[in-house]
Amino acid sequence: MKKFSAIGFTVSITVYAVMHYITYFYPTEAGQVMLSLSGIVAVVFTFIFLPYRALIIPSFLLVTAVIVHMVSGGSLATLLMDGIIKMRSLIALLLIVPIIGWILHEERYIDSIMNVAHNFLNSSKKFYFGTMVVNQIIAYFLLFGAIPMMYQFISAFLGDKKSEAWEYFKGTALLRSFALTTLWVISIPSFAFAVDHLHASLGWTILQGFLISLAGIFLAVVYSSYKEKRYGVNYTSGIEDEIKKLVQKTGDSTNSKQLVVEFGLLFISLFSAIFITHITMGWGLLIIVPPFIVIWTVAYYLLKKRPKQLTEQTKTYFMKDMRYKSQQFCLLLAAGMLIYAVNQSGIGNYLVDGLFYVEEAIPFLNFLLILPLTIIILGFLGLGPLTVIVLVAGILQNVALPYPPELVVLSMTSGSVISVLLSPFILPVIVLSASNGLSVVKNGLRFNLGYTVAFYFLVQAYVQFIWYVIY
Repeated sequence: MKKFSAIGFTVSITVYAVMHYITYFYPTEAGQVMLSLSGIVAVVFTFIFLPYRALIIPSFLLVTAVIVHMVSGGSLATLLMDGIIKMRSLIALLLIVPIIGWILHEERYIDSIMNVAHNFLNSSKKFYFGTMVVNQIIAYFLLFGAIPMMYQFISAFLGDKKSEAWEYFKGTALLRSFALTTLWVISIPSFAFAVDHLHASLGWTILQGFLISLAGIFLAVVYSSYKEKRYGVNYTSGIEDEIKKLVQKTGDSTNSKQLVVEFGLLFISLFSAIFITHITMGWGLLIIVPPFIVIWTVAYYLLKKRPKQLTEQTKTYFMKDMRYKSQQFCLLLAAGMLIYAVNQSGIGNYLVDGLFYVEEAIPFLNFLLILPLTIIILGFLGLGPLTVIVLVAGILQNVALPYPPELVVLSMTSGSVISVLLSPFILPVIVLSASNGLSVVKNGLRFNLGYTVAFYFLVQAYVQFIWYVIY
């Protein structure tokens, strides 16, 4: 039964994504019904084959949505048919984004980057900085899957250096750099959703997010240097020893440079194509990104003359890998129904009014300062950054805010950065702990509390300056 329901989920969620695009370009009543029914069927199959613990949060969201909608006078049928399609564009994005990662397994891109850049990475500060930058680029392709991949690579590079001091060095570089991608990387679903639904300027939002991310990287380097002194470990000496070994093993450096250039062209081609289309055509990110990723990936395999590998990767993804995303998809479908119920009932306005009341009651607080704290609190309740951003942005999109949407997006995503770093219930920390064997509390709260406090004030200094001085 579980095997059948897993197959049923894969088919129904695929139909859901396909119908999303069909009904977007050719809207019909029959198409809308099929879209809604495929989403409902996907949820039903998920509840059949997922274990009980994985269904706690989706169940809570669904029950809350039903209660809110029924109390406000709505019908269950309306909630099911209209609420289930609230997350249609995000589901399509999440279904397609993982295929970017296939390309990283085709060539030794990461090894080549480290090989070419070894002269730059010859000190602890430079290595930490370089690791964070490379991990952000890889996260563009693999999302949080970049964490275990980069951890394995760096651990292999650093050999037997496995003390707590070295695990702090490796783990914080990877976790912090991934968390910072939620500020600016357009393939991160939470960022794309926030920009799309709050109607923020893509160019300005990416630029300010990138600059804050860069400032966060420099802040992380400072904290790493401080910890190096506290631990009494010479990171630089250990790195230099490993670089010498790497240079001795280095093969064709020309080939490494070619792969680095090729990787750079891949990154720029996808990013620029999406950006230019968004600017010139005015289409939303959630509509543009999935088809561009598909076209870009297929073009890569065809240019490389590897259609067989493309076929194998596609089979594996649809027949095996997709079912492991069922909890995430179910969570988002349930969150969409809750957003629909909240917006239909008008509760969203009351929630936002409550935040503004707090702003008026406490003179030194304002909405942009409180908003990240809301995201962090929800993160500690077990809701991941994507779910939280979906819920909050879904409510805020129907509220007239006095703040520019770019600052609202930055305030929200800064909260998701901190939530990723501290909450023991969020997937990136869990994935890192599975890789390095340390507890989620140590990898998250203990290693990153001081850094996140400093980062919060760093972002707020920028946000409040922009709001009070420029606006």
